[in-house]
Amino acid sequence: MKAYIIDRYGKADVVRAGEAAQPELRADDVLVRIHAASVNPLDLKIRDGEFKLLLPYRLPLILGNDMAGVVVRVGAAVRRFNVGDEVYARPDDDRIGTFAEFIAIKEESLALKPRTLTMEQAAAMPLVALTAWQALVEKGQLKQGQKVLIHAGTGGVGTVAIQLARHLGATVATTASAANAAMLKQLGADIVIDYKQDDFALRLRDYDLVLDSQGGATLKKSLSVLKPGGKVIGIAGPPDPDFAKARGVNALVALVMRMLSYGIRSKARAAGVSYSFLYMRASGEQLRQIAELIDAGAIRPVIDRVFPFEQAREALAYVETGRSKGKVVIKVG
Repeated sequence: MKAYIIDRYGKADVVRAGEAAQPELRADDVLVRIHAASVNPLDLKIRDGEFKLLLPYRLPLILGNDMAGVVVRVGAAVRRFNVGDEVYARPDDDRIGTFAEFIAIKEESLALKPRTLTMEQAAAMPLVALTAWQALVEKGQLKQGQKVLIHAGTGGVGTVAIQLARHLGATVATTASAANAAMLKQLGADIVIDYKQDDFALRLRDYDLVLDSQGGATLKKSLSVLKPGGKVIGIAGPPDPDFAKARGVNALVALVMRMLSYGIRSKARAAGVSYSFLYMRASGEQLRQIAELIDAGAIRPVIDRVFPFEQAREALAYVETGRSKGKVVIKVG
């Protein structure tokens, strides 16, 4: 099958188009012919080797972290899917590879595609929607009447998180450029702070939750907008001890994570709030719940551009510019 592969970690020139063997099917796997995949900043970080301590992939590696397609074969133990089903998924992080014509995905990580979406639209959703769900619903336990700050509202995660938070009944603030304020208010943002002109830390007070995708100085400043007992959930790091425990990393890597997050965890405790790191995990059950929200009209994908499969490297380069609004999609089949 055709695929986009890296043989070593590095920048744009390490990604090559090539041929790869069609994935083997385990008993609990579903083989999917991929119709569309989307590009995420995570793909760039994996390509660059930023996660090689956390995710020790065996090279060569096919890139790609979410997709939509059609079931072409099922394993002997699979019960919920049949040949011909239209599905979408974020594969488990140790079995990525959606920049290809086929992928084998665990049954429990797969869900039927939202019926109201095209393949390209559906492929834009799994990773970012699961991230938003696990941050706001699972970790953040966001409730009606609470207030949430979502950084980088025009990003893939931001555009979905704003809609989900609004659906949950929260007051939503976000950071973005003024040029994108109207779009973000249409998605459900109540307050849009122009990061080029205004300091969000001076504008916002007594928030229950912050979803941070920036890290660094933005993460530290986010502590000041929270009420006592508030939470900052970071998806850009640094990883914390709870994440290390959940991943089952060795003692040395766990110590590194503890040290990397010590500063922000200490500042959070001193402020009477908490910090936790989220690395999204695959979940077919959560994707089924998200599909219901999508089909009910509560959430919609925001797509910037669609690239043909032959231009997958150009799609990666476009995401790397940081200028995309919403998601960038690759049409595979």
